[in-house]
Amino acid sequence: MRLEDYWGVGPKTSEKLREAMGTERAVAAIENADIRALADAGIPRGRAVRILRRANGAAGIETLGTRDARDVYDELLTLASEHALTAHAADRIRVLTPLSDVDERESRLDRVLAARDAWVELNDEDRAAVRSAFDAYDEAGGTDRIAVETALALREAGLRGGTFAALDDLDDDALEAAAAALGTVDEDGSVAPGTDDELDRLREKRDAAAQLESSALDVLESVRERGVRSFEEFRAAFVEYVASETDVRRGRVEAAVAEDAHDEADFAGTSLRALVAELDADVEERERTVAADLRESIETAREDVETAVGAVSEIAFDLSLGRFAAAYDLTRPRLVEDGLAVVGARNLSLSGEVQPVTYAVGSHGIGSADLGDDAPKPPSGDRVAVLTGANSGGKTTLLETLAQVVLLASMGLPVPAARAEVGQFDTVVFHRRHASFNAGVLESTLKSIVPPLSTGDRTLMLVDEFEAITEPGRAADLLNGLVDLTVDQDALGVYVTHLADDLSPLPPEARIDGIFAEGLTDDLALRVDYQPRFGTVGKSTPEFIVSRLVANARDRAERRGFEALAAAVGEEAVQRTLSDAAWSGD
Repeated sequence: MRLEDYWGVGPKTSEKLREAMGTERAVAAIENADIRALADAGIPRGRAVRILRRANGAAGIETLGTRDARDVYDELLTLASEHALTAHAADRIRVLTPLSDVDERESRLDRVLAARDAWVELNDEDRAAVRSAFDAYDEAGGTDRIAVETALALREAGLRGGTFAALDDLDDDALEAAAAALGTVDEDGSVAPGTDDELDRLREKRDAAAQLESSALDVLESVRERGVRSFEEFRAAFVEYVASETDVRRGRVEAAVAEDAHDEADFAGTSLRALVAELDADVEERERTVAADLRESIETAREDVETAVGAVSEIAFDLSLGRFAAAYDLTRPRLVEDGLAVVGARNLSLSGEVQPVTYAVGSHGIGSADLGDDAPKPPSGDRVAVLTGANSGGKTTLLETLAQVVLLASMGLPVPAARAEVGQFDTVVFHRRHASFNAGVLESTLKSIVPPLSTGDRTLMLVDEFEAITEPGRAADLLNGLVDLTVDQDALGVYVTHLADDLSPLPPEARIDGIFAEGLTDDLALRVDYQPRFGTVGKSTPEFIVSRLVANARDRAERRGFEALAAAVGEEAVQRTLSDAAWSGD
């Protein structure tokens, strides 16, 4: 395949890849989702991620219908990659895309949840051993040799079955021999230093003799300085000097000296060249023997080595996602044809104590057995839910939570809910509230969210405060149109709005839900029940906000201003709120 055939790889990028790594290696890096290799070749990391996502899941990327949906997707993968055990596993997580095939989603869920259970069941000592093995793998650059050593370390820790099953039948002895050989012999037969002690000693002697041969005149002077008076004395001193400098036996040096030299200089030079040639031959012979033994060790364990290399990469990937699932208590969603329902859902972007919520749109199978005795049961069958309620009441957070659940499930990953049913969606349209009130923003927003609805494909609409981009009266008309279009196209939608009272009668397939503020806490923070009430219009309850402003006024003038607002929204309600807060504080 040509490099230019991949999305995002134009002439300049392909030329840079060819120069840095060659076409074959560049194609392999793209196919293997190797972000690091592309980045090392000079491709900006963000661009490398986009190229690899398209190369390995172009159809899945098309599921993300808006910029906000893509932002949630990026945030989820960034969060998941933080739990990666290796750099390559992190890269593979960053390029995950939604899967179009339900069987592929189920298969990945099986693997991730098995890895989650495997990680949770490890004791602290075994977890430390796993992390240590993969840290060493990363530090060594993920070579075949370190992959084999990692496999041996995992086996030594007693890890078997399930996520580690691919390692179960490996031959430890063969792998240990192969590990010693891998990376030590090149295709041309050269053996790396440090592989064989005898070969290293021969090389040291050869190199020492070669050093003397390159400075034969210095050798000549050193021998003469010993006070020799005849050629025989010079010969003997030369042999002794060379033997001591090279650690070569005197008899070996003696056998290499020249017999027909013209003078001392010729004698020294010719003798050293002969000695170097003999030692070179010794090195070559030993290197051939060692290389043959190494290749035999590698070949004997070839199948086990290939299994270990592949298994270590997959184990790191699965365990990394399993760690992510364990860290956030993620559970398996039920993948269905249509509908979206969550029980006890949590937003992964929130920290601390979070009130889980139950919500649904479309048909679902959530029943009383899945809920607490007093928990409201979400209606089933409505194609659209219009979500209303208090400012800072969690409406936008609920939309984002639904987007997180759908996108995680679409990638075959567990979700942040006690139970979830997630339908198959061709496009997820998530639109956050954008506080820009002009015709350009309105036009761009409509161009972003309407086309996916018009295709007749399975579309999920999650739209937040559409009225923020145009005047309220016209916003209500447009929102009515979106609700009707969603129903007509048999799509699903959740629309957040403060304009419920301004909407025309909704179609029977739509309902209105509400989130309610319940008062102020003793420190005058807004107390909200984040669980929507189904079939009920939520109230913005401005008296709570005004009550807090009255109570927190910095001076009398400011207080009088806020008291004037209190009279406008209902002074009695404001005073009652303040009294309730004061009573709560006592």
